[in-house]
Amino acid sequence: MPLAKTDTLTQFRTLLLLGRVSNLPTVWSNCLAGWLLGGGGESGLKFAALCAGTTCLYLGGMFLNDAFDTDFDRQHRKERPIPSAAIDVGEVWIWGFSWLAVGTLFLALLGATPAFLGLVLAGTIVLYDAVHKIITFSPVLMAACRFLLYLVAASTGRQGVTGLAGWSALVLGAYIVGLSYLARKESPRGPLRHWPCYLLAAPVLLALLVNDGAYRMRALVLSAILGAWIIRCLRYTFGGPNRSIGLTVSGLLAGIVLVDLLAVADAAASMGWIFALFFVAALLFQRFIPAT
Repeated sequence: MPLAKTDTLTQFRTLLLLGRVSNLPTVWSNCLAGWLLGGGGESGLKFAALCAGTTCLYLGGMFLNDAFDTDFDRQHRKERPIPSAAIDVGEVWIWGFSWLAVGTLFLALLGATPAFLGLVLAGTIVLYDAVHKIITFSPVLMAACRFLLYLVAASTGRQGVTGLAGWSALVLGAYIVGLSYLARKESPRGPLRHWPCYLLAAPVLLALLVNDGAYRMRALVLSAILGAWIIRCLRYTFGGPNRSIGLTVSGLLAGIVLVDLLAVADAAASMGWIFALFFVAALLFQRFIPAT
């Protein structure tokens, strides 16, 4: 009996590793920020369905990421679940596409626009997973996934996809491009260029442009917090001879929550505590499940 319990726990941890669930708080913060930028709403059930749908799409994308990367991981990341024989690759394919199907169904329940954007998001996820190891501009595809996630969330709000929601999704995408470029260098170590890292500052630039009056000071404070976090993370890679790209990428992934908070700098102060909770959760989850 104890052995069976151990096996169950091991299998559960394998699923958590495949899903990279430590990043889920960033998905939920994307949903909250996009929803607020779309005007929010009073239906908690609708927002819960949004989070459920995007969570399933994220998990499907992560499972399929490992399935597509099986050969690469057998050479460079033998500790991953498939090359370590913790799970069969066939099972991972089934899990991945099942998650995508369930996620798309959840979003379809929210209306025609979320359903359409959800289908586009699901397709972009599969495309990214299939080609991200063989094309140089794959970070743009990863950015497109988060861009679309913002639009899906905004489309469920009372105002729908507003101009600010679109611009916020765009600068989040720029942040993701910079982050993803570094993530590509994590396994096959090689020379690093600095210029993609400048894209990490895009959310700060937008916040300083669109926030004025009473919201100007709050935008400045939140920009300083995000900027300090980005610099802290980059020091692991560029601060000395013993670089750790993994620590940089993990920190920047958690920093997505700070990007989301900055995007809604004019929201009610109480919302800040929810984003703070997501940020702390992302950091805590990374202690148990690797973010990359």
